[in-house]
Amino acid sequence: MRTHTVTGSPLGDLVVVAEDGAVTGLYFAQRHRGRPAQEEFGDRDDSCFLEVRQQLKEYFGGERRAFELPLSPRGDDFQLRVWRLVAAIPYGRTRSYGELADDLGDRSLAQAVGAAVGANPLCVLVACHRVVGADGRLTGYAGGLDRKRFLLELEEPVQQRESRLF
Repeated sequence: MRTHTVTGSPLGDLVVVAEDGAVTGLYFAQRHRGRPAQEEFGDRDDSCFLEVRQQLKEYFGGERRAFELPLSPRGDDFQLRVWRLVAAIPYGRTRSYGELADDLGDRSLAQAVGAAVGANPLCVLVACHRVVGADGRLTGYAGGLDRKRFLLELEEPVQQRESRLF
């Protein structure tokens, strides 16, 4: 049975979708490219998402670096492989689409990797904001580049943040 809730965050409301005890979707409630239609979220049930809410609160509060939640994203085999690679990017680090394609064994897959990253149904939880362009520039993000920048700055190491001039 699929259910959902809406929870607040510094980036605006987030819609959390779960099925059979595992989180299958985390979307920005406003302005999220590729978000499924609301009728696909199932019934609203705010009582079943206490652990998700707590871990998101800790993450946005700078107290959590990794999520410990049952996740079950829906995608094809290639997408699932890419999302596993994205999930393995450490907190505070970034990888390029090309580097992820290299990890898959074929640098020419960089655009396909980009499409898979863009289809990630678990924003924040599977940290696709940590994937950047080959030159380190911020590139597409389903919730917009301002949100991507916010998340990367949230994870930025203190010493690096303190050494910035602006």
